[in-house]
Amino acid sequence: MAPPPSPLAYIPFVSVENMMRLVHRFGIEDVLRELTDAIEADYLRWSLFEKAPRLASHSQEGVIELMPTSDGEAYAFKYVNGHPSNTAKGLQTVAAFGLLARVDTGYPLLLTEMTLLTALRTAATSAMVARRLAPAGSRVMAMIGNGAQAEFQAIAMKAIVGIEEVRLYDIDPEATRKAARNLAGSGLKVVACETSQEAIEGAQIITTCTADKAYATILSDNMVGAGIHINAIGGDCPGKTELHKDILGRASAFVEFEPQTRIEGEIQQMEADYPVTEFWQVLSGEAQGRTDERQITLFDSVGFAIEDFSALRYLLGKLDGTDFFQQLDIIADPDDPRDLFGMLQRAA
Repeated sequence: MAPPPSPLAYIPFVSVENMMRLVHRFGIEDVLRELTDAIEADYLRWSLFEKAPRLASHSQEGVIELMPTSDGEAYAFKYVNGHPSNTAKGLQTVAAFGLLARVDTGYPLLLTEMTLLTALRTAATSAMVARRLAPAGSRVMAMIGNGAQAEFQAIAMKAIVGIEEVRLYDIDPEATRKAARNLAGSGLKVVACETSQEAIEGAQIITTCTADKAYATILSDNMVGAGIHINAIGGDCPGKTELHKDILGRASAFVEFEPQTRIEGEIQQMEADYPVTEFWQVLSGEAQGRTDERQITLFDSVGFAIEDFSALRYLLGKLDGTDFFQQLDIIADPDDPRDLFGMLQRAA
């Protein structure tokens, strides 16, 4: 009989079921608030992190990406895909899982689903930026693109920024009906719109979240007036944009990690010297955010590994004293570190 695994062989694994249980136990708005603060705290430690554009494998159908980073003490990576055609097959456009590990030993600390966690951290990042860049007193958001991310964005903007009304538009009316149905009872006034122009009427924040893998114009220049914050979070990759480039010419652009955003974000349309500000600089006081009420601010968000690192560390901390995880025997840990073969042999 094989000897029982060492305690060091086990790491906590958070399944989709347990992630949902955890969010319901603590409440989605509280989770989003805490996650927003966790991401902001790590942005304030920006210089400590390893930073590089994510490793992307592109195909005709979509993209598969690895997103690693480390702060010198912990290491994290996320596996994530983006396949816009998946919805027609009854599959998610985005699916993800991630891992957090110790740097000093290399031993994992946490393995988890990250499809739900990515939706939460993306919404938290949007709200973190909007509470600094959106016009003071913003109460109305237009949500253009009502797919899997839409409700998370709306609830995060309510919980962290104070949004009271969300105006929904999608080229697929069923997606809008789905989002409106899911947001009923959220405390938000929900308005389903028939055009993107109708959706942005009266909005101080415009969130675009579409997944078409092509150059597109979700917002044209004449749709965007002064004093607006644009939260552009659609399915970014080379060749995929949502905003007309003339909007970028009028806007102050803020990004996560400039080398990655130059490849994948809205700013791929612009010349290499188009000015952008990395958002950590606003938090640290090294750069200004919104400077006047008529300024157009643009968060050209493509998602960055530090946000996933923050989400993984946050999740690990929330597991203490709960049963929202399973212990997986995932690390071979023989009594004698040099005798891996002997461990295998004795298991016969």
